[in-house]
Amino acid sequence: MEIGDTVQILEKCEGMVLVLYTSYVEGIFPSSYIHLKNAHVKNKGQFETVIPDEDSVITEMTSTLRDWGAMWKQLYVKNEGDLFHRLWHVMNEILDLRRQVLVGHLTHDRLRDVKQHITARLDWGNEQLGLDLVPRREFSMVDPDEISVTELYRLVSLRQTVDESTKVPDTSQEMSKETSTPASTHHLFVHVKSLMSANLGEELEVFFHIYDGRENRPLSERFFVRLNKSGLPKSPEKTERQCTLFVDLGSSDLRKDVYIVVHIIRIGRILLTMGAGEKKNQCNVQYRRPFGCAVVSIADLLTADSKDDHLLKVYTCNTESEWSQIHENIIKKANSRYNLSGSNTGLAVALQLLHGDIDQLRREYMVLFTRGVSITRKLGFSDVIMPGVMRNDLYITLEKGEFEKGGKSVARNVEITVYVLDIDGQILKGHVTAGSGEPSVDEYHSLVLYHNNSPRWGDQIKLPIPVDMFRGSHVRFEFRHCSTKDKGEKKLFGYSFVPLMQEDGRTLPDGTHELIIHKCEENTSLADCSRYLKQPFSKPNLPSNNQTLKGTKESFWITSFLCSTKLTQNGDMLDLLKWRAHPERINDSLSKLKEIDGSEIVKFLQDTLDTLFGILDESSQRYGLKVFDSLVHIINLLQDSKFQHFKPVMDTYIESHFAGALSYRDLIKVLKWYVDRIVDAEHQDHIQQVLKASEYIFKYIIQSRRLFSLATGGQNEEEFRVCIHELFMSIRFFLSQENKGTTPVAQTQAVFLRTFPAIYGELLKIFTVREVAGFVRETLGSLPTTVHPDCPLEAVKLQCIAKTVESQLYINPDSRCILLPVVLRVLQAHMQEQRDLVMCAQILSSMLSLIKKEENGTELVVSEEVELIVESLLGVLLRTILEISNRPQPAGTSMRLQFQDGEFVACLLALLRQMSDKHYQKLLQAFSSKDDLRDFLLHIFTVFRILIRPEMFPKDWTVMRLVTNNVIITTVLYLSDALRKNFLNDKFDYKVWDSYFYLSVIFINQPCLQLESFSPSKRKKILEKYGDMRVMMGCEIFSMWQNLGEHKLNFIPAMIGPFLEVTLVPQPDLRNVMIPIFHDMMDWEQRRSGNFKQVEAKLIDKLDSLMSEGKGDETYRELFNSILLKKIERETWRESGISLIATVTRLMERLLDYRWARAHVHKILPETHVLGPFSQILNNFYKTELNKEEMYIRYIHKLYDLHLKAQNYTEASYTLLLYDELLEWSDRPLREFLNYPMQSEWQRKEYLHLTIIQNFDRGKCWENGIILCRELADQYESYYDYRNLSKMRMMEASLYDKIMDQQRLEPEFFRVGFYGKKFPFFLRVCKSPYSLFVLNSPQSQSTRAGVPAGFRSHPGSTHLNHMISSLPGLWRTSRHVEKVIYPFKSAVMDQGHI
Repeated sequence: MEIGDTVQILEKCEGMVLVLYTSYVEGIFPSSYIHLKNAHVKNKGQFETVIPDEDSVITEMTSTLRDWGAMWKQLYVKNEGDLFHRLWHVMNEILDLRRQVLVGHLTHDRLRDVKQHITARLDWGNEQLGLDLVPRREFSMVDPDEISVTELYRLVSLRQTVDESTKVPDTSQEMSKETSTPASTHHLFVHVKSLMSANLGEELEVFFHIYDGRENRPLSERFFVRLNKSGLPKSPEKTERQCTLFVDLGSSDLRKDVYIVVHIIRIGRILLTMGAGEKKNQCNVQYRRPFGCAVVSIADLLTADSKDDHLLKVYTCNTESEWSQIHENIIKKANSRYNLSGSNTGLAVALQLLHGDIDQLRREYMVLFTRGVSITRKLGFSDVIMPGVMRNDLYITLEKGEFEKGGKSVARNVEITVYVLDIDGQILKGHVTAGSGEPSVDEYHSLVLYHNNSPRWGDQIKLPIPVDMFRGSHVRFEFRHCSTKDKGEKKLFGYSFVPLMQEDGRTLPDGTHELIIHKCEENTSLADCSRYLKQPFSKPNLPSNNQTLKGTKESFWITSFLCSTKLTQNGDMLDLLKWRAHPERINDSLSKLKEIDGSEIVKFLQDTLDTLFGILDESSQRYGLKVFDSLVHIINLLQDSKFQHFKPVMDTYIESHFAGALSYRDLIKVLKWYVDRIVDAEHQDHIQQVLKASEYIFKYIIQSRRLFSLATGGQNEEEFRVCIHELFMSIRFFLSQENKGTTPVAQTQAVFLRTFPAIYGELLKIFTVREVAGFVRETLGSLPTTVHPDCPLEAVKLQCIAKTVESQLYINPDSRCILLPVVLRVLQAHMQEQRDLVMCAQILSSMLSLIKKEENGTELVVSEEVELIVESLLGVLLRTILEISNRPQPAGTSMRLQFQDGEFVACLLALLRQMSDKHYQKLLQAFSSKDDLRDFLLHIFTVFRILIRPEMFPKDWTVMRLVTNNVIITTVLYLSDALRKNFLNDKFDYKVWDSYFYLSVIFINQPCLQLESFSPSKRKKILEKYGDMRVMMGCEIFSMWQNLGEHKLNFIPAMIGPFLEVTLVPQPDLRNVMIPIFHDMMDWEQRRSGNFKQVEAKLIDKLDSLMSEGKGDETYRELFNSILLKKIERETWRESGISLIATVTRLMERLLDYRWARAHVHKILPETHVLGPFSQILNNFYKTELNKEEMYIRYIHKLYDLHLKAQNYTEASYTLLLYDELLEWSDRPLREFLNYPMQSEWQRKEYLHLTIIQNFDRGKCWENGIILCRELADQYESYYDYRNLSKMRMMEASLYDKIMDQQRLEPEFFRVGFYGKKFPFFLRVCKSPYSLFVLNSPQSQSTRAGVPAGFRSHPGSTHLNHMISSLPGLWRTSRHVEKVIYPFKSAVMDQGHI
């Protein structure tokens, strides 16, 4: 037991407790060692599971960390240091998070984030350690038995997708913010740090805005920061005055020609340096004067490190008159018009692009918003207009002016003062904003451009005037000349004004306005605004008889832009909203509604809808059709991505504000009128627009009828139902029209089918579920049954079925039984044609998921649904899977990708798992002939073999594999009975039985069922949930085999190999069940042939190949021997049976020795000749005892490869010479074998001679090489092949030279004996103390104390370098390992003996 194990308390007494650990392990512990936890027991009995009553994430963390702990230590042993340390950090992080969850002090949102982080770490660790993928729902593990297989598949697919996109965690950083989809909304964060310059000394104003270089216009309002004389923010404690967020940038705004433009204004004297005569009269008034400009592209921020500050270069314009265009010149790189402000001048700012909606940013960057940040809005609305957004901002840009000298010798220094005045002429306090970041003020002072009568300012201001104050308000611009000589005086010389709203209620139109400059004197009072408001304000609006103002050259230009959710500049919209005042304009207003911009309509959505239904209620006969068309236009307008967020606004209007209780009659009437004309209409565009809006049209119809029923107590109910039935009759008629190809009517049918499922929910508000299901069934059933592959209606029909299956209507069991037949009919047609298989799989998956969700009490309904699905789709589902699996597979793709992400497989498994005994009986009885049943069995067995393939699912989908295997074995148990009843005796069918046995064998041999290879915890979980499915299938194989009777002969010897492979699985119960089948085979073969040579031959052949793959063990050898010997005790052929069993047992013994030698030869006698004796033992066994020449040759080459690996080249030569001696110098053709091509016997023997000579040369055994050279030379000479003869003679001469010239060390021989049962059988001194080996030590190894270095390497062995008197008895009693080595001074070799 370990800390954390779950135990059951049986008894408690005086501080001690008796606990039960498993069903058979008990223990006594102090009660302080036991921590009590609330829990519940699942699956009570032998395999019960105790589940703690705690958060499932806590339980998973606990069990996972325990599994990781053992594997983490192994990483250290395997020297995987990098993963070892990363896993250590992750484990500590998970432990810390576990503590936070256990304490229970986390908020709901924080707890969710922590759980998400925990599961991400758990999944990462499982992936790194090669553990299984864990399917989860809401961070909790799911029980495969509690959900449908289709749901399970979707969950593991989702987890796989998430894991593949998850990077290796960085435990040194904070929890990463994860976003599932790319954000469509972006925001720019700006933090102004300082302005570095050598010649400051005056305060500065810095203005930021986003600028579109392609269209040469600003995209945002301005952000305003004040800097002190040192270039630092004036209010460092108020971060909202230093930081801003430019919000609602669209993806189209993140491009190279969109820039951040910065204008810097100095506050001080007009001229920085004054003349000598001006010092005495120096002006003390502060003016706003140009300083510099900086520009940076937004595209640069996408690649730059967002954490670094940016130092923006500041430029000044060469000519002050071009100040308004300096940013354009910098962007265009017109270097002659600007230059660097100074080498040390730069604006330090932090810039960072953020992604996602503003609410998401508030959650993820909470500190940013807590400290304070100003919001800088986009000019106009964002790409997506959200309902509830309230804006009423008027932006005015001071563009330029044209002024006269006014008697001056030089041009004026003009400053503009801007005021906003209300209807009473009072200045509105705090309604002028130079930019976000600074509070609003009462007035605004423009730049002063030095001596310029045609100044261009480009100053933008915002006027956030309340809606109720717009009417009657105006903006006044006062123009003053600023002298550099007079002390603090600014002389007023003119003014302009502009009203904000026209007489008809329209606001000032967007665009550029040329305003009239009205001249005035310095002492003129403008307090009484009624005097000048009667005058014209703009030149385009001047009356023709006013030549005085028309002739003046002075003008002032501004650009206005209104961003308002309450005010409009559109006269057509106002005419519509005020339809009662001008009823004669209703017809024109309704016609012009389609020409109004969509943003204007959504701003007044509720007012517009009230207007339409007001007109409909009062004049339905006259305007009903136009009102309907206008309503369709508005509904379809909300389908636009820019306005789709206003759908909830319309929904709220329908539910809470709509009052058209009589409207449903006109809406049904007009809708039916359109539907009735579909078939005969030449142009379908408008009708298609009507059908696109059918969802909301039905919402209005249903809500109108509900209001009418509420007001009248349900009057005219029958009339309403008749109207709806007639409407659906018209719909069914036009849907039933058969169309070949893409025709306008077919396109209209497709448009309706796309919107039809959205109507179900509305109909359910008035009709019962069975009535609505009837509408849907009849409507979908009216579609033409003839399939035209080129008709787009087929795909749309399937999409409609998919939405129907996912709707609330289908979820209800009462309506599902009505809809199921039509759904199955469409699915069956598409799957039979192999079209739209992805959609078919999704639909079927959704259907089967719903069946799994049903609660108790609906078993009968579920049973009927399963029966319908089995009857309609099981056969075609099997054929579909087979068809897809037989398609050519693209290179580099897995089998799983061929099955539309495996959903068809999940559907088949879910359907089979839902089937009961009753369903199987009906299924099997439904086949009209044995041939049909036979084909079905062959199909399903073939599909099961496909599902068992390792490549069917990813390696870590163990949960999915186990569920698959559980379904397969359950289904096979049901089908076994049909196999026995229908295909035995005189109806025996070999192909079906062979397919069944083949499936059973590969099922048992699956890697995912080999529990011995799993960790103890994983093995325990599998056994508790499923048991050992190999044993279950093995018992079924044995049962089916016993039913075969004399037909067993058809599977002898074909099934010997597969059954032998099953018995080699290291599961004792499975071996006990399956090994007796070999006795049965021997018995039936003895009856047929009088011997079982065929069984013996097949056993030996397959045993050789299977055990060479690493299967089988010593336990299996003993079990095989004991079970079969016991079985044949009373057989008449007992003697021959004993002989066969002994032969096979000895073969297994030799093969196990051979496997051990391959694995441990370097551990016992590395680079020595230990394989030589084993070669002689094994090869002699194959050659003499078994008389299997081909197997003998195969093992010659295996041992040859082992000698080469051990660098025993001489022994390798002697080994290969055994094969060489079997060949003759003849022209007999030899087939392709091992690595040898098809060639003559002479060519193969020649190749072997050359290879052997080469190895004798490498082993310095040149004398033996010379013998083979002579033999080969004689063959060349007999064929007159003098060229090869010459080469062979030269090779022979080179060997003679090596004998004379190269030094060979004298070999050192040792007599070696291996005592102890831990050594393999072929090495042990097991029969007498004289069964020892004489081995030589390699010349390259030194000896120490008489023992060669190679003999000192076996761990745990004891080396005895002297004679022991008790050695004769040691081999019989010792279980420890002893290695006895005696050195020999000399040895004489004679015929293989020493």
